[in-house]
Amino acid sequence: MTAPSITRDELLAAIPNLRAFAISLCGNRDSADDLVQDTLMRAWSNMDRYTAGTNLHAWLFTILRNSFFSRHRKIVREVEDADGSYASRLSTAPEQQAHLDLQDFQRALMKLSADQREALLLVGAEGYSYEEAARICGCAEGTIKSRVNRARNRLAELLGLENGGDLGVDQVVMAALPRAA
Repeated sequence: MTAPSITRDELLAAIPNLRAFAISLCGNRDSADDLVQDTLMRAWSNMDRYTAGTNLHAWLFTILRNSFFSRHRKIVREVEDADGSYASRLSTAPEQQAHLDLQDFQRALMKLSADQREALLLVGAEGYSYEEAARICGCAEGTIKSRVNRARNRLAELLGLENGGDLGVDQVVMAALPRAA
């Protein structure tokens, strides 16, 4: 095992400067002390990465600065929820049904006639206007509108949908979600 290139005394000597820099970044002495402690721990555990003879203070300041910004990026995404009231209201719909719904949709889509499927995919999935889809298919715009309408109606029939209310979250999912107060 090689001898450490950084001594304990060198790290201790750097603390006042690190602390001053940390306070200027954090604006809070307690957070700054935590940041300095984290910096020293990282430096000690990674001392094999330090090149002897280079500027130790610059290396420590870089660790401190990177730690500060990593913490800041993490904290920005966090939500204060000390009593857990926010977390208790969160819920996630189960994902299993979506996979099955997609399979059902793909089977139903393949049961459409080729011209209806093409028109529906150009307008519904690809986002082409009726005019653009008509140009691509080499037919009149009214023909595309008719094909898309017939395709949508046939899909709804094949999937057992009566109206738009049948789309989205199903009754099983609704029963599992907590009621709004």
